[in-house]
Amino acid sequence: MPLNDDVLSRRKPVAPLGIIPLKSCEPLGDEVDAYLVKWRKNRKSDHLDVVDKANYTTDSYKISISTPRFGSGEAKGQINESVRGLDLYIMVDVMNYSLTYSLSGHENHMSPDDHFSDLKRVIAAVGGKANRISVIMPFLYESRQHRRTSRESLDCAMALQELVNMGVDNIITFDAHDPRVQNAIPLHGFESVQPAYQFIKGICKKVKDLKIDNDHLMIISPDEGGTSRAVYLATVLGVDMGMFYKRRDYSKIVDGRNPIVAHEFLGSSVEDKDVIIVDDMISSGESMIDVARQLKMRKARRIFCVATFGLFTNGLEKFDKAVEDGLIYKVVTTNLIYQTPELLSRDYYISCDMGKYIAYIIDTLNHDCSISHLLDPYDRINNLLKKYRKGEY
Repeated sequence: MPLNDDVLSRRKPVAPLGIIPLKSCEPLGDEVDAYLVKWRKNRKSDHLDVVDKANYTTDSYKISISTPRFGSGEAKGQINESVRGLDLYIMVDVMNYSLTYSLSGHENHMSPDDHFSDLKRVIAAVGGKANRISVIMPFLYESRQHRRTSRESLDCAMALQELVNMGVDNIITFDAHDPRVQNAIPLHGFESVQPAYQFIKGICKKVKDLKIDNDHLMIISPDEGGTSRAVYLATVLGVDMGMFYKRRDYSKIVDGRNPIVAHEFLGSSVEDKDVIIVDDMISSGESMIDVARQLKMRKARRIFCVATFGLFTNGLEKFDKAVEDGLIYKVVTTNLIYQTPELLSRDYYISCDMGKYIAYIIDTLNHDCSISHLLDPYDRINNLLKKYRKGEY
């Protein structure tokens, strides 16, 4: 049952619940739906009136939709059942490149732009008939283009404003590249959720000989931008943290950015310690592997590469070789975005399931309750560590 089931069993929902997982997010959406169906069927609902009770439990909260495309590549959003008065949660994975469509007879893989357009089409198809619309977008669209460094577009801010102008009330994302982008929509709901508990849970489930103390473990941020993420994890676990900063060549621009010359380390000794490198995403993986190499030169023991999103844009070969060479011990990411069968087949890969957590958030928000206890997993991590140290986990 949910962590705050006693509270939810005394509160009325804002409105009947509806979930719309776009095709990009269907597996995760199905998992979330299954949790909600199970919890609500077992929850006491005596305080609800006859009408509320009839809407409260069902075999599925999913709303049937479609986003068909014409041969020209154009598309439309279509709602296949009534959404009037519902508290809607629309889920989209803008990083799911596995989906394709036909463009004048050619097969095209869907890009983040295509997924974001489909999201807007579905919102437009709702036509303002829902009681409330919340968007759950695990990887925030264009989140790496969150600020200007020259005369360039502010894509993420523009996208957020576009969504709220279409009637979206809340935007829920995970580990936003820079959460300050929410300043673009200061009067609307924006939550950037950290999966710290799921990371620790995933590692503890797969690695049984980890010594979580200051003498045997250290948290590392691969750059200055992720320092707060590493500080939180190190503080909760009671261990030291260190960081690398990227020394760049500001006289050149390669692929729109200044190339990295070297990674410089700040922190105490990592010798004979297990190390968790934590970041928001693994893109090509070059930076993460370079940081692991630097740590091995400093005699670190086992290295865990942990990130919320595993994009692996250049494939897995570099990670295969890094594991084979002893640079990396485990790679840990979540199932918030598309995972290839090749990634899931790797022995060194740990997948952290986020479906239950998203279901918690939806269930709590639908009852108009605070999610602050869900956003801060300090107590849950400590309880997990107590069990792990006793050998009960």
